[in-house]
Amino acid sequence: MKKILILQGGLNEEHKVSINTANEVAKVLTKLKIDFIRFTVNPKTFVRDISRFSNKHICFNSLHGSFGEDGKIQKILKKKGFSFTHSNQNSSINCFNKIKSKEIIKKYKILTPSHKLVKIKDIDHKYLEKISIKFKKFVLKPVSSGSSYGLKVIKSKKDLTFFCKEIQKFKRNFNYNEYFIIEKYISGKELTVSVLENESKIKPLEVTEIVSLNPTYDYQAKYTKGFSKHYIPARISKKNYKKCLNLALKIHKIFKCKTLSRVDFILDSKQNKIYFLEINSQPGMTKISLLPEQASYQKIKFESIISKLIDNV
Repeated sequence: MKKILILQGGLNEEHKVSINTANEVAKVLTKLKIDFIRFTVNPKTFVRDISRFSNKHICFNSLHGSFGEDGKIQKILKKKGFSFTHSNQNSSINCFNKIKSKEIIKKYKILTPSHKLVKIKDIDHKYLEKISIKFKKFVLKPVSSGSSYGLKVIKSKKDLTFFCKEIQKFKRNFNYNEYFIIEKYISGKELTVSVLENESKIKPLEVTEIVSLNPTYDYQAKYTKGFSKHYIPARISKKNYKKCLNLALKIHKIFKCKTLSRVDFILDSKQNKIYFLEINSQPGMTKISLLPEQASYQKIKFESIISKLIDNV
């Protein structure tokens, strides 16, 4: 009989998302009558803590964000001889780091918005004024973080003025040397495609169009029911729909993700161009998460996704 160790929690902005994912996983394992233990991860003591468990356990990685999907915990688990769900160390590093993922994508001639790399300590009014001249409208976000944490969208002089007044308060939430990516803002439809290995075949599921009821698709819009609308299938042309599916599958394979992933795009409707934004090697598995929603649309049960993750370690 398989014994599962659900890794949950972590000490980052996605702690609650991780707990919610773990709750859903635990329900499935209970239903399937698979033995499991829930273990709340503290990154500072994890090397010592994990040694209390037999490496015959399969670790179900329900963590999100730093130390969950950035390759760090994967490296420790591999060294300790544990099998674990989702992607390996290298894939996780490349997916989680937005600069690395963009560099990889550009090698394959896949469109992605123009960007610059900057340390948080160097972001000030003068610097942002220069960026505003270069990009006109831009998006600011941490290089290594998830769930739209730290996301700022500047689309006007009013936005810029307001953000500059709050800049010192904003910067205090981050490490002095943390890197941020500044990306040219592309106006268009936000789209996402889940890729899932099902019945030994890797295939893209559907294209979801996301419409945030907040000004941006932020943490609240992602994880609070009623703050965003998901349209499946996305309201785009058949040609672009197929292109999104094919691109997502190609990107999943480029990054060598295991079992599943989710790829985010923006469709510039005026120029009819699809831009890659990010790839997530450990998409959320909560009740309102995008991958389970797309799977359900295709009549794929949530239980089969969890089973596949475990079987595919």
